[in-house]
Formats: sequence, structure tokens, C-alpha cells
Amino acid sequence: MSTKRPKSTTTTSKGKDKKADESSAGSVAGSGHPNDIFPLTLTSATQELFGCRCDEDVTGDNPYKILRKEDIVQDMRMRAAVSDFSPVKQLVLDYPEDELLLGYDRDFIYGSSFYLVLTADAKERHLKPVVALGVEVALEREPSEVFAAQKTFEPQPWISLGSEQEIEEESVTDSRPRLKYRISRVRREFGAPIFFSDRNAMETKDGFLECTPYQDKNFSLKQMERHTGVQTIPNLKSSSTQTQWTYPRSMCMQYEPREFSEEEKENCLQSENLKNFVNSVASRFEIAIQQNEIMDVFFDDWKALSEEDSGYGRKADPHLKEYQSFTDLHFSKEKTISNINWHPTINGVIAVAVTERLSFEDRINGSTKLLLNPSLILFWSFSDPINPQVVLWDISNHVEQLQGTRTSGGKNIAANTNALQGFEDKQENETPVVRYCAVSGIENGHKAPITDIQWLPGTFEVSRMGVPMENRNGICVQIVTCAPDCCVMFWDIRAPRVLQTMADQRKQKVEEKPLENPHGVPNTFKHLDLTWKPLIRVSLPKIDTSGEYSPLKISLRDNTCDNHTGSNADRAHLNAERSEVAPEYALLRVPSARQLKPLEDICTKLYAGTEDGELVYTDWKLEKDNDSGRLFSAKPSHQFIIHDGQVNTVRRSPFFKDIILTVGGWTFAIWKEGVMNGPIIQSSCSQKKCTVGYWSQSRPAVFFIGKEDGNIDVWDLLEKTHEPSQTQNITATQITCIKPWIVSSKQHLLAVSDHLGTLHILEIPWTLRSPSSNEKLSMSKYFEKEVDRLVYFEKRREMRAKEKKDSEAEELRKKTEPIIPEKQVEQILEEAMKEYEDYLSLETVILKEMGLLPDTDKVDI
Repeated sequence: MSTKRPKSTTTTSKGKDKKADESSAGSVAGSGHPNDIFPLTLTSATQELFGCRCDEDVTGDNPYKILRKEDIVQDMRMRAAVSDFSPVKQLVLDYPEDELLLGYDRDFIYGSSFYLVLTADAKERHLKPVVALGVEVALEREPSEVFAAQKTFEPQPWISLGSEQEIEEESVTDSRPRLKYRISRVRREFGAPIFFSDRNAMETKDGFLECTPYQDKNFSLKQMERHTGVQTIPNLKSSSTQTQWTYPRSMCMQYEPREFSEEEKENCLQSENLKNFVNSVASRFEIAIQQNEIMDVFFDDWKALSEEDSGYGRKADPHLKEYQSFTDLHFSKEKTISNINWHPTINGVIAVAVTERLSFEDRINGSTKLLLNPSLILFWSFSDPINPQVVLWDISNHVEQLQGTRTSGGKNIAANTNALQGFEDKQENETPVVRYCAVSGIENGHKAPITDIQWLPGTFEVSRMGVPMENRNGICVQIVTCAPDCCVMFWDIRAPRVLQTMADQRKQKVEEKPLENPHGVPNTFKHLDLTWKPLIRVSLPKIDTSGEYSPLKISLRDNTCDNHTGSNADRAHLNAERSEVAPEYALLRVPSARQLKPLEDICTKLYAGTEDGELVYTDWKLEKDNDSGRLFSAKPSHQFIIHDGQVNTVRRSPFFKDIILTVGGWTFAIWKEGVMNGPIIQSSCSQKKCTVGYWSQSRPAVFFIGKEDGNIDVWDLLEKTHEPSQTQNITATQITCIKPWIVSSKQHLLAVSDHLGTLHILEIPWTLRSPSSNEKLSMSKYFEKEVDRLVYFEKRREMRAKEKKDSEAEELRKKTEPIIPEKQVEQILEEAMKEYEDYLSLETVILKEMGLLPDTDKVDI
């Protein structure tokens, strides 16, 4: 490339060529470039503007670009001194023609990437192809003249600007020695034969575990800022070619089919081979035509099979389907539902507790009005979804009405509808209101609204010391309540032993004069009305500071009354047993603790969720003070702060007694009883507040979370653990309660209540009610793995804390050590000389002992 530049400057006249060459050589030797060109450096923006991009618009084989003088002048006017053509402004204005020639100097012969031709003659000389005469003139010149225009670059010393430090900081180095592992094998197994066999993974226990892929939104983050290092290097381009590119030309081609002649067609139709072929395939062809008429061979059966289960309400449909909804304009107006519960023996009956939709301050200000409008419990029946049954406590007189059927007119037909005690005859569709049987005394009950109430199972009862005792009757006779007044209370619905004599006297008076019962309330719990006191009171003192915890929800390990996982057959059997032996609560008495046997296998621990987002683990058994003999509650053994709001759910899994679900604030957590390092599973903060949670009664891996925006999150831990499997909107307001119920093996219902007092009954789809194979075992292993992860994390945290403590102690020790003054140079030289003299003396002694140095000789130092 360097030898072609001088040749391109030749002219048609030989004499003139010599003068031009001499002047050109002189100019090159003097200024580095000919006088009729000017080297330029064009930025990428200028190259893009004028269409002269390096190695794209202009190349080494085609280095020239024609520029309009008007465009260059316009660029200098717009950008002024910033324009790359500003150094040649006057030369451009004086140029006589309208177009200038720009050359691409790929090899930087003139010191820049471009050069501008300043004269018309030079322009013609550069654009005119090289002729033979020019070649001869160039060959006559000396080699020194030919290469005079070439500029040789000399290497410059490298100057550090700090880039090597950035490279060193960004480089990855080993922070510790690399680990080495050695894998060995028993020698007797070398060369042993290996046999493989096939087996079905479904038939083997733990044969496989399906890990379905999912998109983790936590890692789909938008990168806002990124720190990178860039080093400029020349562009490397590698190209090759084999054929010479020519100018493309349009071409066309026409085809003409080749046909048989009439004679050839006749010979083909009359041939024996064609007749034999037709006879051989005729039967198969007829069968194929018949099959096409019978069925569509192009129909995709597999695709149609998947489409059958993808519709709404099919097996593959995962959505909750609304089955029924209940609301009442009179009893539910301006009220909210605080709790719901299915009837344990009567199918299709559900009870809801409605309260005034007021804040805590409004309740205090309007306490007088609330006393005049007491809260009610509504019993809704699927047989009559319009009229609720409003009853409290004893509903034995209204069982027939709750089980009644509906006529075509939509009214209840029941034998006992108009036979309520103490009430006048009412219309058939009017809702009866029944007063409660008994209420506890104000001075003996809770000092705050009761937030949770649970029945103790009939397998045991609690003594006044909180010790589990045997329950000989096998009847549920005790309940547990909690409230934000910092205590948990155990109540007994049986009459105290001290009232037995009074009860006998009352029986004698009944024979003489009948009791007046103006409200028609049964006398089942007359002995408790206004005199009911708690059996024991368990307080929750704080562990580290003074004060007490305020419980909202509780969970007992052996309380299995709320876990209704049986079918209709199981409940029918339970109903039959209850109907055969109907307990008479008025005749039951609290037995003496000396007559009962204590049970050692009953766990007396309970979990309590507080209004401050804490989860407390404590023992309900009371302890006796050795000095005063008074009973007191021990401090809780553990306390956790996980939730960022009041805890509204503390519920155990119906499949694992030691697995607890807690919901509060914007998060939920899953705990394992006995693991006190923290929750084994904790969710991230959701966008909406979580208001309630409940486990599925048929699938161990599924639970439901209600939100304040009316949505329900369905979590399936076997499918996803970082986000809900599905989210479905149920109502436009806050969800207050969730309660599932198993009607049969093919129908599972989910009761959902909202803040406006409406009760929604949803049908759970097949995918959420039918457990997979070994689902309980898989969940058990999953929980064990999470426990191991939690223990490992706790060990690592303790190790890191110990390392930090040791490093801080080491730094403190270094700071407290006395500073040893540095020795002077003279002292160091003096000590070194003394050590050297001692060495020479020792060397002399050793040489004398070895006989290598006589005593008369002296060692030359």
C-alpha cells in the first residue's frame, strides 16, 4: 500500500511529472505531506454525517469520497470551531469547484486518518487511474524519494495513568488455599462386574422427586447502574473471498411439462403391470376410504384430551368456584363477621359471629348503645339461604328447623318452627331469636374482648393446677379463651362441687313451684349464669422486661377438636354415638382431682400470638410459691418477633401436630414445635396485609391466606415456595375468616367471610383437594430439610459471631500492648558485630576440638 501513493501523483506530461515529483518530494521531506493536501482527523459524528465511515463507506481499495462544498460550509457555520473542517475553513471557501475530494489514509502515511485535496489538479490526479507512463516515471525515481512520503512511527514509553490498579482491583484472586479432595475405592471392588436393571420409579418409595421449573421474580431485577472497565483497541477484521463479485443481472426461466403421447398413454393403460397393481391395492384403498368416512384421521386425540380438562370446573381447573353466599339486611347490616364455624354433626349448617363494624375508640364511645344491641350468632343453612337462624349456646330445640327442607316457594317447613318456648306464634319465614343460656360474671371474666376460644377434647380435662387429668365421661366440658388483657383462661361448664347442696335444694323448690322462664331459655346451664368463673387463669409475663404479653390467638398441641378431616360416613357414625348418649350437662359436677388419674403424655405447652407481632411459647401449668403458697404462671420459655403486625392466626396442621402456621402483618411463617431457632419457612412481605390463614383439610402441602384487598392466596409448597400457586379475588373488601369443610370425597367447601358481613361458600377444585402420591411423606422430608438448613444457619451465625469476637479481642490486645521503641542503627550494628565475634570464637573452639587447628595457630580474621 505504501508504494502506490507516490504513483498516484503522476501526470500525463513526463517533464511536468518530474517537476511535480521533485516538488512533492521536497514538500514531503519538509512538512510531512504534499502542499496540495491537508491531513484531517474526523470524529465518528462527522464521519456519520458525511457518509465516510472508516472501513465501511471508505476502505483501502476505495479510499476516496466526494464532498459537496456547500455541506462543508454549512457544517462550519453550524458547529463553528467545533467543526473538524475549521482548520481549512479559508482553503475550502477559496476552492473554485463545488465538490471536494476527501481521501482515506488507512496507513496514516500523512499522520491522520483522512486528508482533504485542496486543488482541482490534485483532485484529477488522485481520481485518474494509474497509466503506464506514470509507472515508468515512478520507477525512475530513487527509492529514497518513493518512501519519503511514508511516516515511520517510533514506539513511545508507556506512561501509567492508574489503569493497572483498577485491573488489579477487578481481578479475582484466591482468598484461601484451594481445597484438595481425594476419592478412593476399595481395592476388592476393582474390576467387579456391574449389572443394571430397569425398575418403575412410581412403585419405589422415594423413587423420584419432581422439581418443576419456575421463574423466580426475585432474580428478575432491572439493573439501574453498572460499573465496567473498557480498554480501546484497534478493530480486528478478517475477510476472505473466492469468487469475484459482478454486477447482478435479472434473469428468467420458463418450464414446459413433458407429456406422454397418445400412443404412450394407450400402452400404459393397457399394460399388465398397471392392472396387477390396481388389483393388489384395490381392497386396501376401499378400507382407507371407509375409515376416512367413519373417523377423522387428522384429529389430534392428545390435544383434545388436554382440552377437556382445561375448562372451567374441570379437574384441571385450579380456581375456587363460588357455591353460595349468605347475607341478611337486618342482622348483618353495618356489621362484620369476626368468626365462622361449621356445625360438626349437621351438614350444610354454618355459624357466623357478627359484631359492630367499629374501631376500638368508637366501641368505647358507643358502649351504651352496644349494650342495647347485643352481638348475635347467625346460623345459616343451605336449605334456606335467605333466612338466618339466630341462636346462642343451646340449639337443641331448633335442630329440626336447621335440618328442614325448602318448598318451591322458598319457605322453611319444619315441625318445630312455630313451637319456640316463650315466644308468640310467628310467621313461617320469620327468623327466631334465642337468648343465651349462661354468661360469665363481669368481675370474673376477661377485661378485654375475647379474640380466641377453643374446646378442649374429651380425652382429658385440666385441674386447678393446670395438670392434664383423665376424662372419665369422654365429653368436652372445658374451653380455653384468650384476650388482649394479658391472660389465658380455662373454663368448665360443669357445676362446681360447692354448689351441689344448693342444687339439691333448688330441686326441692322446683317441685313446689315451677321456675319462671319468660325468655324460653333451656335450663341446661342455669347453674352458670352470672356466676361462671374461670377454672384457672394463666398470665403471660414478659421474659426480659416487666409487663405482660397480650395474646390474640392460641394453639394447643393436643387440641384436635378443630381438625375435621373425616368424611360424611365418619360424621354420621359420630352423630349416631352422640344421639345414643345425650349428655345432661346440668347433672355433671366437677370431680375432685384426687379421684382422677394424671396423664403424663399430654403436652401442656401452647403457642400464643400477640397484638405486637410476637409468638410466645409457654406452659399453662401453674407453679406454687414456696413462701406464700400462691399459684403463679411461669415466664414463657421462648419469644419470637417475626411479624410486622398483630398476629391473627396461630393454627396447627391437621396432618402434623408439630407444624404451626402463623399469620400477621404482611407476612406469614411456618414453625416446627421443638425447633426454637426460628421459623422453618418465612414469607417475604406482600403488597397487601394478610388478615387470616388456614390449612387445607385434605392436602398437607396446601394452605390459604386471606388479604385485606379481598384476595385469597393459595399456597402449594410442593409446587412453589417463593410465591402463591394462584391468587383469586373473592370480595371487594377485607377477608376476616376462612374455614374449610369436607362434605364428601368429591365435594370440599371453603367458607370465606368479609368485612361487610357477607359469607361466601366456595367449592374447592379437584387439584386443591386431591393429594398427590406420598404427599404427606414428601412434606415431612421437606420440613426436615428446612430444619437442617435452619440448624446449619444457626451454627454458621454462631461461628461468625465467635470469629468477630476473637478479632475484636485481638485488635483490643494490640491496642493495649506497650509500644516497644525502635532501636537505633548504631545499636543494631553493635549487636550484629557482637554476634559475629561470638560465632568466630565458637568456630575456633570447634576446630581445636576436632584437631584441625593447633593451639599455637591463630585464626586469621
